[in-house]
Amino acid sequence: MKVVIAEPLAQAAIEQFQAQPGWEIVVSNPKEYEAHLGDCDALVVRSVVKVNKAVLDQAPHLRVIGRAGVGVDNVDMAAATAAGVLVMNTPGGNAVSVAEHTLAFMLSMARMVPQASASTKSGKWEKKKFLGNELRGKTLGVVGLGAIGREVVIRARAFEMKIIACDPFITSQTAANMGVELVDLDALYARADYITLHVGVTPETRGMVNATAIAKMKDGARLVNCARGELMDQAALLAGLESGKLAGAALDVFEQEPPAAGLPLLQHENLFASPHIGGSTEEAQEIVGIRIAQQMVEYLAHGVAINAVNMPALSPDQYKTVGPWLDVAERLGKFASYIAEGNPKSVRITYSGAFADSGSNLIRNAGLAGVLARSAAGRANIVNAMQIAGNRGLQTAEQHETRYQHLDALVLELETDQGTTAVEGTLVLGKPRLIRVDGIPLEAALSGNLTYLRNKDVPGVIGHVGTVLGTNRVNIANFSLGRQEAPAKPGATLEAVAIVETDATPDEPVLRQLVSHDAVLRVRTVILD
Repeated sequence: MKVVIAEPLAQAAIEQFQAQPGWEIVVSNPKEYEAHLGDCDALVVRSVVKVNKAVLDQAPHLRVIGRAGVGVDNVDMAAATAAGVLVMNTPGGNAVSVAEHTLAFMLSMARMVPQASASTKSGKWEKKKFLGNELRGKTLGVVGLGAIGREVVIRARAFEMKIIACDPFITSQTAANMGVELVDLDALYARADYITLHVGVTPETRGMVNATAIAKMKDGARLVNCARGELMDQAALLAGLESGKLAGAALDVFEQEPPAAGLPLLQHENLFASPHIGGSTEEAQEIVGIRIAQQMVEYLAHGVAINAVNMPALSPDQYKTVGPWLDVAERLGKFASYIAEGNPKSVRITYSGAFADSGSNLIRNAGLAGVLARSAAGRANIVNAMQIAGNRGLQTAEQHETRYQHLDALVLELETDQGTTAVEGTLVLGKPRLIRVDGIPLEAALSGNLTYLRNKDVPGVIGHVGTVLGTNRVNIANFSLGRQEAPAKPGATLEAVAIVETDATPDEPVLRQLVSHDAVLRVRTVILD
């Protein structure tokens, strides 16, 4: 077994590899490691080395890439998966370091530590100028209760802060066990004295702190971002500081790193900044090094994949049968997560057909990954979905039923604290199709830009939808309809659902127009591709 270490790694981590009998360990560097790829089985990287298709082509025997850290942006995941190479990382290894940096920022803003230090070192004694505030009794809003967010909560509680949090993929009970009040994002903005972000970058979170969000915040709020620079609109942040709406902001990350010289935001006196060092402590670097070494040894020696972040290889026979259903399950999970209301409690998957006989665990994980795909913390896939679900207190169940109507099908039920959403899908000509929503039959593609509507089955709704979309120049590609066979309660009005596929995703003003009709009960956008 040959392991190539392409970037600096803690000595204790190197010794983990060296302790394996008969293994060849090559300790190299980013400039020279490629010379050793021809016969290597494992590659260890940090953040400098970019593992792209060209690199993978030089390593025909490569089995696993270990990223000593959290993000895997420097690894071409599609190319690695196509090459049959497992990629693993070390989530949570630097969680304490980032959490401590977050609290350091909060304390610095509360007590103006950098300004006071600079003033005193310049020979001044401005005691009255630097009147600060205590963290005690203040409300901290934590956006994202992943590994780092939870560590922040632990430390903030020691400062006697009131803690609220927003994370749509954490159960209410899990939050309560942490002593945290779970609220929606608008409520968090309105109530928090300090707001700290601990989410990944997704289409929903990119630019989440913008002018609209800042306007909803409490006057004098302070922001901390030790997560990703793409979460914040820097121009809006500067405007918030200049207007006095925000009392301060602290950034460890930026949209462009390093930020452009002379960036106006960096010149503001109430902006605190550091060069993406939240996880840069001696302890964190040693932890992630040792963990990645242990994980890679476990995989290479025993075939056990821990913290894998891409799909594991399937045999050709397995993939022929199971592969298409992995796609169905994941898309059903995503669809359910978009249209469901409330915080999730459990996911149940029911299989009808022989397709799940040898791969139901993978299909289950794919469905879970779909439900978790919009989560604020981390990348979910069929390898790590059960682990993430377990960490979030999300229960799972499976059931096999006799095939009905001569149709292989998959039902995914997402139970939340506000009810259960059930979606059913199948394969039609090898493509995933939605065939039922909450017991209402219809047929629609599980792809593209979809808008889901739930409405009373009365005249005028279809015309209303067409008029609104047409007026706003949103082109309809497909329009699928279905309605209840019987009302939910005797005498009640029948309800119907519609799935509208459009060339572009309708924006928020268009959605408000759609739901303005008295008969429209709910409207949700669903983005599957």
